[in-house]
Amino acid sequence: SEMCIRDRFMISISLAVAAIPEGLPAVVTIVLALGIKKMAARRAIVRRMPAVETLGRANVICSDKTGTLTQNRMTVTRLELPKGSASFNSPEGVFALSLCTLCNNSRINSDGTASGDPTEGALVLAALKAGRKKEKLEQELPRVKEFPFDSTRKRMTTIHKLKNGGYRIITKGAPDMLLPLCSASSDGRGMTEISRKAVISKNEAMASDALRVLAVAYRDTVTIPKTADEAEKGLIFTALIGMIDPPRPEAKHAVARCKTAGIKPVMITGDHIATAKAIAKDLGIFSGNDKAMTGAKLDKISDEDLTRNIFSYSVFARVSPEHKVRIVKAFRSASAVVAMTGDGVNDAPALKAADIGCAMGITGTDVAKGAADMILTDDNFSTIVEAVSEGRGIYENIKKTVHSLLSSNIGEIITVFTAFLLRLPSPLFAIQLLWVNLVTDSLPALALGVEPTPQDIMERKPNDAKKSLFADGMIFNIAIEGCFIAVSYTHLTLPTTERV
Repeated sequence: SEMCIRDRFMISISLAVAAIPEGLPAVVTIVLALGIKKMAARRAIVRRMPAVETLGRANVICSDKTGTLTQNRMTVTRLELPKGSASFNSPEGVFALSLCTLCNNSRINSDGTASGDPTEGALVLAALKAGRKKEKLEQELPRVKEFPFDSTRKRMTTIHKLKNGGYRIITKGAPDMLLPLCSASSDGRGMTEISRKAVISKNEAMASDALRVLAVAYRDTVTIPKTADEAEKGLIFTALIGMIDPPRPEAKHAVARCKTAGIKPVMITGDHIATAKAIAKDLGIFSGNDKAMTGAKLDKISDEDLTRNIFSYSVFARVSPEHKVRIVKAFRSASAVVAMTGDGVNDAPALKAADIGCAMGITGTDVAKGAADMILTDDNFSTIVEAVSEGRGIYENIKKTVHSLLSSNIGEIITVFTAFLLRLPSPLFAIQLLWVNLVTDSLPALALGVEPTPQDIMERKPNDAKKSLFADGMIFNIAIEGCFIAVSYTHLTLPTTERV
């Protein structure tokens, strides 16, 4: 009959409305937005909303060392010459520090601090303490050319005009990259294989004491070289300069929290492997059977071997930005959810390759920030760990809201469908179901979505990325709760049904 068709049409609409949780998109969006607000208060600015939930599943954090795990306050503490240690005030020490100050783009501010790169700033301040001002040195030997620092070459070269009409070429950089370019040393001896090994041994010893080590060399010439390769040869090795960048006090606690939470912290740095290992041990990143790998070794192994053994390594040293991409991809191929920090233009590919790219708010370039999912306004490793904690809490809250809303929807479906099977009038009409879904259900679900993060959230293992939201018996619970809700709906609407 016409009435029968109309009834069936209305029941089908009621079933459709009952099946769709209309409040879910709004509630989840609000929960994520509130989560982003909470993270911003904790100095982590999230640029992509879904990144909040992904953070909760992170089980590997690849972090740069300088400034993130350490304070980025470099201080020169040791000076090693070919013949042995030297004080900063000795003629040889003053000469070495003067060379480092000339081959340098940092400046002294009016308040006595240094601007620019912290490593270069530490060298300029050390020279100032030894009585050599950068401005005066540049008046004596004005710069005429520069071959800037490069992450592949790991050295910087400047050319200065001497008073006698010639030119002085000064190169400073990583000792292992600079030593092969030296043919003599400042004590008047040639750089034999034995003397090279002696300098390498000193470099290793300094790096093992958690010092960042730079080498400086020079040579005088009558012409200005046209290329860096032409300039950086036949140099006179002058000194090894050791400086310390102390670990952040809060980083050790943050690393311990990571390990308790089942997250693997990984240090990636351009520093010497011994320096990296010394600081990683101090922070608790490098322990037990952990291994360290250099960029040179990374170049020699295949992607398959790297992926197979990637979880054995917790320190990567002397790496280039290209290596960072390989490391991130290897962890992801091993089914890890990776958070990665970076600050330079060259770090952008690695930040893109990671599940969560974290750019530095203070030292980060605009390119790195543009490629990142999250920006750390204080450049601090512990901020990432706080953000992971918040991400886990938000994931749990979203799970609760989905559980609540779907239980109600299952209850509605059972109520309407049972009435249809028993040929009873529909106890809930489409407009009533819409009211329940949008108002009666959504507000309690929203309350669940803004619950505080549980205290023990970082004592649990990360959520498995492959595991469904409905895993661990959630579907069964939704079904059981839906049946109870259906019984309550039927009981509440029974008088209405009888009247109809």
